[in-house]
Amino acid sequence: MNLRLDATHACVPAAAKKIVLDKYHAVRYVTEAVDTVRRREHKALQAQDDPRLTGTKHLWLWNEETVPEWRRAEFEALRDAKFKTSRAWAITESLRTFWTYIYPACAKKAFQAWYFWATHSRLAPVIKAAKTLTTHLPTLLTSVQHGITNATSEAINSKIQVVKFMACGYRNRKPYKTAILVHCGGLDLYPRPEAA
Repeated sequence: MNLRLDATHACVPAAAKKIVLDKYHAVRYVTEAVDTVRRREHKALQAQDDPRLTGTKHLWLWNEETVPEWRRAEFEALRDAKFKTSRAWAITESLRTFWTYIYPACAKKAFQAWYFWATHSRLAPVIKAAKTLTTHLPTLLTSVQHGITNATSEAINSKIQVVKFMACGYRNRKPYKTAILVHCGGLDLYPRPEAA
């Protein structure tokens, strides 16, 4: 366990029922596994002078409906070519249905079916990602139950990192706090015309 989780368990009553692992972080585990499978397979194909997976990294990171139209034919040909990468991608896509459930019991049943497929895929990175998600299953089920994500806080944190980067650091906390409030506080700083 990490320090943040330990602190949360120590300070928040019934923390186990409130901690959420949201969709973004869960999907990141499996998409990184897909990319690892793609890199390994690409290396093996290159050794056989087969360039079919060259330049396809982002194709496998998109959802099926978000593949750009101009690359759809290429993607469908690769997907149907029986690559290990396409199998890993299909396993990742099937996990997306997990977040369509409302009831944790149904979501758990769906996750167990997905886990069985993932762990029997004979793809080591996918198996590792599935086992990692299993350790976080209670927090995944909490996210289904509450229907919340930390996407907003992640977006704000991203803006804060940009503020910090643009300033090349701050000497003390007060100007840093002020810059964060100006950029992320939703302040209306533009003068309004006076009513006639």
